[in-house]
This record gives sequence, C-alpha cells and structure tokens, in this order.
Amino acid sequence: MDTRESKTAQEEYEHLKEVRMPEDFENLEPDEEQPEAKRPAKGWHWLVLGVAIATGLFLVYRLVSALWL
Repeated sequence: MDTRESKTAQEEYEHLKEVRMPEDFENLEPDEEQPEAKRPAKGWHWLVLGVAIATGLFLVYRLVSALWL
C-alpha cells in the first residue's frame, strides 16, 4: 500500500481516472489486483457448520434426556 501523502500530477490523473470509471456490473470477474478474491474458500465454513450441528444435537439430546427423568 502506498502511504505517500503527495502524488505527482500523472499519479493523481491515473487515480481520478480509476475512481471515475463506472463499475462493470455485466462482467463481475475479480480484479487482477485482488488475488485474494480469486482464491476459493479454505473450508472453514464446513468446520463451523459441523461444530454448530454437533452442538445442536448435543443440546437436543440433553433436553430430551432431562425431560424423560
């Protein structure tokens, strides 16, 4: 990330040109400057889902076993 305060006239022009460019809603491909947007998910969502389901089943088991006593 560029943290310089001042820009040259050419850098300022390029920045304004990029900012003023309308977003392309027809082609929603990730930008080449964003390699993280092209990477697939690592699978953490499956782990979270599995833990949530296991916790829910455990709580239902505890509730049912408490009602039977």
